[in-house]
Amino acid sequence: MLKRGLGRGLDALLSNDLDLQGDIQQVCQLSPAVIKAAKEQPRKNFDQEALQELADSIREHGMLQPILVRPNKDGYEIIAGERRFRAAQVAGLTSIPAIIREIDDTKAAEISLVENIQRDDLTVLEEGYAYRNMIDSYGYTQEMLAAKIGKSRAHVANTVRILTLPPEIIKMIEHGQLTAGHARSIMALAHAKEQVAAAKEIISEKLSVRATEKRIKLVIERKKKFPVKEIEIAELEEKLEKHFGTKAEIIDKRQGGKIEITYFNEEDLERIVELMGIK
Repeated sequence: MLKRGLGRGLDALLSNDLDLQGDIQQVCQLSPAVIKAAKEQPRKNFDQEALQELADSIREHGMLQPILVRPNKDGYEIIAGERRFRAAQVAGLTSIPAIIREIDDTKAAEISLVENIQRDDLTVLEEGYAYRNMIDSYGYTQEMLAAKIGKSRAHVANTVRILTLPPEIIKMIEHGQLTAGHARSIMALAHAKEQVAAAKEIISEKLSVRATEKRIKLVIERKKKFPVKEIEIAELEEKLEKHFGTKAEIIDKRQGGKIEITYFNEEDLERIVELMGIK
């Protein structure tokens, strides 16, 4: 079992199975043509500006740290170091320093995940998908995974839970409109419709994470105080608006409430009255 904390997480992972001293002496040079990215690479997006900066550094100083690969039928698959590999290609290197090791799928996925987390390279969604892949594909429990990567079980659980948010919110996170902190706050709401409405409100009002937490806390407290399902009220309002062709609002109070239907002029009022069946 690894010690908690990412300070030596990747080194510890590697040293459990690999002879690091031997590896240092067995760095070989591979053609970029025979090296392929791992299919299960946790990180899907690479910052092009940062990649160019690394490429410039490699062009000037060389590639100081080898990548880790394993053999496959087409050549070699990257286990750790895809960002360095991509930058080396941008820099125009014709050979890549690499350590070649026989590593099984489970250990390969572990090493790739830890390397990316250790370098803060993953978005919250990439991290969540990587955790879910380890759980679904390799039989890890949240506790086992948390121990391997040096995070708390709650962190793993909450990160995976973000993936259960409505697709509309997932896209907002992908586009950088919502942060991981916003997403975790939104998860406190029980219904998808409430969550989407909250997400849109966060974006339109440019709420900070702290302001979002306070706003959602007030919503939850109000629901406890007035235990009427707000999702049902919203659906009723939508039906009223479709029926009357104008804005309708149900105002819920401690005992009972009222319905407000908006009209714009006398003709509009007469139209609404007719729809009510009043003669």
